[in-house]
Amino acid sequence: MKTKRIWANLAVQDVERTRTFYAQLGFRPNGHNNAADLASFLFGDDNFIIHFFQKDVLLANMQGTFALAKEGNEVIFSLAADSDEEVDDWAEVARKAGADIFQEPGRYGGYYFCAFADPDGHKFNILSLQGM
Repeated sequence: MKTKRIWANLAVQDVERTRTFYAQLGFRPNGHNNAADLASFLFGDDNFIIHFFQKDVLLANMQGTFALAKEGNEVIFSLAADSDEEVDDWAEVARKAGADIFQEPGRYGGYYFCAFADPDGHKFNILSLQGM
């Protein structure tokens, strides 16, 4: 079997807050971004899609419950930056948009990166490709 595309579906408490947050980070809205119960953005050169559904809407279509991202870890999305300076810029923009910077920019284990959580606790890290 061949998979043509992969994307992520995440639950959020407030779709409009999520839409504003990711727009402030500069991500490009996907075509589904106008729905009241869904904010959708494209990530990276390959246009990886993350759909952010209003929690109750997504829950109605799934069997089971959600992990609470603010209380644990579900997944961490890694985004590539071209330089250490770009990682620093990401951290500043994310902080201004309301992100929780839980790993300040710095060199850890040979990589220069920072990590943040969005207002719902979904985690991202930004890694510098400089020197790789």
